[in-house]
Parts: sequence; C-alpha cells; structure tokens
Amino acid sequence: MQVFEGVGIALGSIRANKTRAGLTILGVAIGVAVVMVIAAMITGINRGVTDIIEQLGPRTFFVVRHFQGGIQISDGSDEMSPWRRKPPLTVEEARRVAELPTIDFLVVNEESNAAVEHKSEKLESVHVVGRGTEWLAVSGGDVFPGRSFTHLEQQASSRVAVINQKLSDEMFGQLGGVGKNIKIAAVPYRVIGIYDPPPDLFGSGNRPQAIIPHNTFDKHVPHFRGWMNFMVGPSDSVTVRAAIEDVIAVLRSVRGLRPAQENTFDVITQDRILERFNAMTAVFFMVMLGLSSVGLLVGGVGVIAIMMISVTERTREIGVRKALGAKRREILWQFLVEAATLTLVGGAFGLALGWGLTIIARAVTPLPAVVPLWSVIAALGASVFTGVGFGLFPAARAARMDPVEALRHE
Repeated sequence: MQVFEGVGIALGSIRANKTRAGLTILGVAIGVAVVMVIAAMITGINRGVTDIIEQLGPRTFFVVRHFQGGIQISDGSDEMSPWRRKPPLTVEEARRVAELPTIDFLVVNEESNAAVEHKSEKLESVHVVGRGTEWLAVSGGDVFPGRSFTHLEQQASSRVAVINQKLSDEMFGQLGGVGKNIKIAAVPYRVIGIYDPPPDLFGSGNRPQAIIPHNTFDKHVPHFRGWMNFMVGPSDSVTVRAAIEDVIAVLRSVRGLRPAQENTFDVITQDRILERFNAMTAVFFMVMLGLSSVGLLVGGVGVIAIMMISVTERTREIGVRKALGAKRREILWQFLVEAATLTLVGGAFGLALGWGLTIIARAVTPLPAVVPLWSVIAALGASVFTGVGFGLFPAARAARMDPVEALRHE
C-alpha cells in the first residue's frame, strides 16, 4: 500500500507541477536515451565487424608486419614505432608459406590509391588492391559478369583488372566495363570482370575499387612499400593452431631467428582482432556513458528541487501522519518511492526515445543497430537509482521532522 500510495502521489505531483516535473523527466530521459542509443550502436558495430570477419572464412588467419590494435601514437622515434624493428614481409616468404602441406591457400595483399582514367573520364584516388589469385576465397562475393585473373596472369604480371560496380558505373555508365580499357596510375589495363562484394558494415562496396594481380601492382602502382600482408587458409585436415605453428616455424627459419629471439612478424587470428576491437568499443562506450550521466545529473538536481518543494508543501500532512504513529522509515520510504517514480517516468520516456532513434539509425545507415536487453535494464536501473540517490536528502528531511513543529506549519 505504501508503494502504491507513493506512486499515486508522485503522479499527482507531476500533473500539478507540469513544468518542474517536465524538466526533471527530460533530463532523465535524455540520459537514458543516450545510454540506449550508444549501446545499440556499439552492439551493431560489433556484430557488423564480426560478420565481416566471418566472411573471410572462420579458419582464415593473417600474417602482418606489425599488429598492435587500438589507437597508435608515434612521435617518430624508434621507441614509439615498434614496427621499424620488424622487416617487411616479402613475396619469397609468401611462396615458402604457401608451399607448406598444412596450408590450403595464401593471398598476398597490398593496397594503395591511384587515379583511374577512361578516355575523358578520370577519377582521382581510387582504391587499388593488389592480391593473389585466391582472393575471392577470403573476400567473398562474386565476379560477374566476367572473371577474375588467373595464376598465369599473376605470374606474367598481366595488366588486367577486376573493378567493382561503383567504378564501372562512374566510368562506363550503363554500357558495362568488361572488355574496356582503363588506365591506373597512367598505365593501361583491360577490365576482365565486375566484382560484386558481400554487404558489410562500412560500405566498402560503395567506393570505386580496382583489384589487380599483385605482381602487376608491385611493378606499376605507386604505393607505400613495407606493408604487405598475407591472408592464409589452413588445410581442412589440420587445426588452425597447427597451421599457425608451421607458418611461424617457416618464417623464423627464413629470417634466421635464434630460439631466444622474438618473432619479427605477427600472426593474427580472427579472435584476436575481435578482442582488440571490442576493447576499443568498450572504452568508447565508457566515455559516452560518462557524457550521458550529465543528463541524469540534471534530472537528479530536478528531483532534489521538486522533492524539497513537495516536502515543504506537505509539512502538515507529515506532522499528522507522525502524530498518528507513522515511523521515520515509513515517511522516508514514501518519499523515496515518490522520487523513484518521478525518474522512472523519465526513464520510460527515454526508452521510447532511444528505441525510436535506434530504428531511425538502422533505417538510414548501414549500421545494424540493435538494442540489447541489458541496456534496457541498465537504463531503467539508472533512472530509479537517480531518483533514490537524489531523493534521499529530501526524504530524510521529511523523516526527521518534529511532528509538533510540522503541525504548526502554515
């Protein structure tokens, strides 16, 4: 009965003091909505990245020159640039790894940006990728119409290119690009296929892209050398761990590393990439959570103000209740329930607002935003905690009132 009474009084107070209560509810609602939207965005980003990684194949791993993850800061010194102590990966190392019986395929990968031309049309800074012939095994998607380049074209450094639909549309319009001639970094190429990539979170298929044989890329496309990486697929008959150990052993042998020396390269599994990415988004979430607490703080200040006014207005009522035998804890409980109800109403409005913003974000962006259940529980809990925490002082003041003095109050 005390709970229902407190809720009823709180709702009546909201109706009687719409402006004061509205400002309190607004502050709480903004804080709750921010928590929900940020949680939905981060959950969507994590799911999107997981989907992208899974498109590469669940067993695919990567060999890179240096992997740190997160935000990297360098002042140009060797101490702040640990990658300088690691020599670049080479095509010969890729060949040695690909020859291992535990390896099914290896795709060499390097990237750059270059101008692409066709007759009078010219696009600056197109994403150009040089890859091995097995690149579709890890990139996913399909090449149609047309085809991808062959091992023979890779070995011969043939000037052939697979372009995505975006580049084809901007260069050739409705005519299609297969069989047409283009120039990449002023070197002529023949378009042999149109790449249709799988959908992904970051919409990489929405930017013009050309994929060419790696040997051709290395000879003709200006690029920042030293950042070649390998995408490696282990054989079905071995575990990923066994394949990784074989790759590490071969690269250490090629580089002449002694047993006591650390690896001068990094082998990265998908789990490790996801772990680092989740750690980054967790830091981002904590920062945004701190910002959202400002809204809850505003709501909390409003709770103190409106509850102090409520205590003052109901001083005689408190006196009567105490004269009739009400205990301090009963008075305290009543006002805490009233404060919690006030902020809970704000939390409910915040939930509706956050849910609506999440639906809008999912509709107008490629982000698969999803509201996790824990964020709903946390948001409602935070709103109730705000009411209880900030309503404690006015409630304690009401509970400590002297009944005689309260009854004399006009």
